[in-house]
Amino acid sequence: MGQKLNLEQQAKEILRIAEESGVQSHFFFLTTFKRYQVQLSILSDLENTIKDDGSLVTKEYVKGRENVYTHPAVSEYNRTTDSANRTVQTLMKIIKDLGKEQDDEEEEDPLMKLLNGGDNE
Repeated sequence: MGQKLNLEQQAKEILRIAEESGVQSHFFFLTTFKRYQVQLSILSDLENTIKDDGSLVTKEYVKGRENVYTHPAVSEYNRTTDSANRTVQTLMKIIKDLGKEQDDEEEEDPLMKLLNGGDNE
């Protein structure tokens, strides 16, 4: 449970940063953040499965022979973790790039101000 709370806190922090940058309602941010939330949910489910079932499973073959394998949820957990990490990197890039674009738009170019008839003070 502590891990899940930590992931939720991380998601809230990403939203806070996005709001500060003014990109929280941008389409690319929203779709990528939604994907990240789904990945967090999948990770939570996989984590619970591994916790409940253990990280090893036994398969029984012909003649009653048993082999021990890593639980399939472990490899899925690792893949989903890698994917979620890349999604976070994408989110941070979106926040950085779109936030910068918005900052650039807000900064008034003195030449444009002059050309648009603004005072030269």
